[in-house]
Amino acid sequence: MNIVKNVAIASSLFLFFACSKSDEKNTNVCGSDDLLEQIESRNFKMGFTSWNYGPNISDIDDTYQFIAENADIYTEHLDFKIPWKAWINETELPEEFTNIIQNKLSKKIPDHQLLLSVSLLNNNRNDLLEDFDGTIPDYTSLDNQHIEDAYFDHLEYLIGQFNPDYLVMVIEANELLLHSTEKWEQYKLLMSKIRPRIKAAYPNLRTSESLTLHNWYQAEPTANISKIGEYAKNMDFVAISFYPYFKDLHNKDDFQKAFDFLHAQTDKPIAFVETAHLAENLQVDGYDIFIESDECQQKEYLETLLLNAYNQDYEFVIWWAHRDYDKLWETFPNEVKNLGKLWKDTGLLDENGKERPALETWKSIFNK
Repeated sequence: MNIVKNVAIASSLFLFFACSKSDEKNTNVCGSDDLLEQIESRNFKMGFTSWNYGPNISDIDDTYQFIAENADIYTEHLDFKIPWKAWINETELPEEFTNIIQNKLSKKIPDHQLLLSVSLLNNNRNDLLEDFDGTIPDYTSLDNQHIEDAYFDHLEYLIGQFNPDYLVMVIEANELLLHSTEKWEQYKLLMSKIRPRIKAAYPNLRTSESLTLHNWYQAEPTANISKIGEYAKNMDFVAISFYPYFKDLHNKDDFQKAFDFLHAQTDKPIAFVETAHLAENLQVDGYDIFIESDECQQKEYLETLLLNAYNQDYEFVIWWAHRDYDKLWETFPNEVKNLGKLWKDTGLLDENGKERPALETWKSIFNK
């Protein structure tokens, strides 16, 4: 897994972040709600990614143990590198790549469903993800035959290794439309070729390409709304990535407007393949960002998410990180600390392992 999650929201969403604040402060004690009464019997799966909160082996082991006890699905989010040269030249895969895969396989959680999410796009979501030497293959169009064959081989290898229940073939695909518009049609052609090849090889595997709701809802230009909605028709299920504070959403009414928008765009099954909300104020001086939040606001978002999952019969919801990753963040290189801080305080446990109110909500619904 890359040292910082591959999300290309920094440049496009800072406009929403700057001086962003919630409309009103929450108290330290979260109010009660009727969520538990409305959800009589859970009809969707709940889980986390395997993003660990610290650099030590014990931190990684503890992460998988927490998932085993508090989820029935989890995600391996493979967004680090693609061994393009090896796939194109049919040479041995880099040891660094195979070691990462084998380490994850050694932690595979029994009796839990698995979502495998794979990144085609780089951190900025404007081109291909780099190889282990930092290069990308030459191409004249994203749908060139050698790109198609290499990425198909990449996906086929990972499917063979992990045997997932669900596959996200590309992470946050619609970000390419935002960040490199001229490549969008090339990308659509590429996936129109890869998608049937995967389906022919794995007819029972449910596949998708994830979409960022925070850049679909109220998208600019507005024409992108219908473009993304039309593209979502190609998927077995609509895979959503959503961080509401990226869109300056901070209360139940605002959260629900985004959910209502989503439900109006598609009649496909929906899964939230990665999501979270801040439990503390976020200040990133390097980006001139301040966002006000607290653990009660986080709990309110989780409640809204779970109630929509129940009412709309979602496939599953995946919370990004179960615990704040301050310990891991301290190990980040200086050049990525600003970016890494954006999700650091979204765990259902704080950095010391203390349970937040949202975790009580999670456990209550999970046990239904």
